[in-house]
Amino acid sequence: MHRAQVIVVKLGTSVLTGGTDKLDKAHMVELVRQCSELKKQGHQVVMVSSGAVAAGREQLIKPCGRSIIDKQMLAAIGQGQLIHIWQSLFALYGINVGQMLLTRADLDDRERYLNARDTLTALLSYDVVPIINENDAVATSEIKVGDNDNLSALVAILANADKLLLLTDQEGLFTSDPRTDANAQLIEQVSHIDDELRQLAGGSGTNLGTGGMATKLEAADIARRAGIEVIIAKGSGQNVIVNCVSEQLTGTRFLKLSAPKDGRKKWLLAGPKSSGQIVIDEGATNAIKQHGASLLAKGVRAAKGLFNRGDLVDIVDLNNQFVARGIIRFNHQEVEQIKGCHSKEIITVLGFDCGSAVIHRDDLVLL
Repeated sequence: MHRAQVIVVKLGTSVLTGGTDKLDKAHMVELVRQCSELKKQGHQVVMVSSGAVAAGREQLIKPCGRSIIDKQMLAAIGQGQLIHIWQSLFALYGINVGQMLLTRADLDDRERYLNARDTLTALLSYDVVPIINENDAVATSEIKVGDNDNLSALVAILANADKLLLLTDQEGLFTSDPRTDANAQLIEQVSHIDDELRQLAGGSGTNLGTGGMATKLEAADIARRAGIEVIIAKGSGQNVIVNCVSEQLTGTRFLKLSAPKDGRKKWLLAGPKSSGQIVIDEGATNAIKQHGASLLAKGVRAAKGLFNRGDLVDIVDLNNQFVARGIIRFNHQEVEQIKGCHSKEIITVLGFDCGSAVIHRDDLVLL
């Protein structure tokens, strides 16, 4: 018997439609059966489901365009239909579902993030399967996560999940595009995501969804930093969801990294987009990475972008490699003034003091 786990299952549009322009309800039944099997084993399941636009398009009699407004309209029509189908199918196994529609704004704001986390936790505690989608009917580009791959990674952090299963129309990540290269090899395990691996991930595989292998790699990188194992696998594979809790699954498995214990630091991974960058020297890089130190002005070489006190910024080294991200205590102009200074010199340079650290270690998470 496996240890009880929280498993987030992300279902792409291509999986739910079988590559057609309509929802494949027969396959959706099979996916629900597998989720039911996991719950019988004692696991908790969270579903991130695409397919609202496809469901809406199926309802319309006359053809519809593919503009943003058209897609928002189709999402408004299809979201109710999609959740109704899931509700009906899970009811066959005596399982209740609950719908959550999220936007980037819900995750950027700390209080709304906590509210979403509390709702998700409550649903799981009552043995309900949360079914989550982006609120496409109202989300604009400014508040969209952008794709359900990255949304599922953020949801996995919200749910404090053990595993994130990204189901797609491909078996996993390959050494080259298997649709054009017969010699493409499946990469079964990934312990480090680098630029070379990112280059292997192409664009969107179909015209139905918004996510391709590139967004799955982004999602895997976010989730594994929060201590969540990520698996990319083929949604039509035999017993794919059940096998994700074992080593039997054919796909690409991304090994998890050690996660920050503090909930606030997990929010830093999942929540707001950064407003700018702080470039730091080698000494500061070593102090942060090896000794868990705060970022002091002495180690700052440059400030990039426009940001205010309290904004989230990325910290990069001299080679432009990400080191950490954190909440800055000074705005971009002030950082430019105090870069390279000793902490005790800050009050002389600025005329005020916001503390000795530019970013305190309590407000910083390693990347």
